[in-house]
Amino acid sequence: MRAALLELSKSAPFLIEQDYAAYTTEQHAVWAELVRRRMPQLEQHAAQEYLDGFESLCLPYDRLPNLAAVSAKLERRTGWNATPVSGFMPAPAFFEMLAGRRFPTTTWLRGRDSLEYTPEPDIFHDVFGHVPLHAHPVFTDFLAHYGQLCARIHDEGILERIGRVFWYTVEFGLIRQNGQVKVYGSGLISSNGECSNVLHRGCAVRPFDLDEVLRTPVKVDEMHHLLFAIESFDEIYEAMHTLEARIDRGSRLED
Repeated sequence: MRAALLELSKSAPFLIEQDYAAYTTEQHAVWAELVRRRMPQLEQHAAQEYLDGFESLCLPYDRLPNLAAVSAKLERRTGWNATPVSGFMPAPAFFEMLAGRRFPTTTWLRGRDSLEYTPEPDIFHDVFGHVPLHAHPVFTDFLAHYGQLCARIHDEGILERIGRVFWYTVEFGLIRQNGQVKVYGSGLISSNGECSNVLHRGCAVRPFDLDEVLRTPVKVDEMHHLLFAIESFDEIYEAMHTLEARIDRGSRLED
């Protein structure tokens, strides 16, 4: 443990243990209800890599996930770990964890009065929304590279631009598979409203283009009017290398 904390010096104050025995019967029932609400739509409209990851990690349908058990499966596949944290983390700590292939995972769960939406990510958003794709090697290489790049940048303007790539992929990413637009971003996976906005309410979908993504501001207080669809996860992996090369050359990321 001491070595791990030294490696994660910025994030160490936020690391906790998941007290799995403390979850109540009601909390397990809320998890089951959340999964029951989302799965019918996702079985039709989620990326195949997400569905495969959910099954390969044996994520439970009827009870909250045990993060140690999830991490044991993840580490065998991609070297990643769903690491329990106390809550919101400052950017340097977050980037440090991603660079070390640790995904900061909250352990609290929304109540039954907040099934549709919670402003602060909970374990449902973090595990149900994010973790299945952490079983996919190309996606996780992209995510680790994102953390490594951001961890060495201290210019807030550049970080905000790079953050748009994270937002329009990890959080609200789309992919074209078998001639259809599928969802893989955690904000779409975990939210019926956001997912339905893309599938049924006329949100524009454009091909993923790094320059356009960098030009598109993030708006967190409204449904999306524009999102971007990749053709494969190789596309965003390569985009990170392109972005890093531009930064290393001193190229401007501004409009």
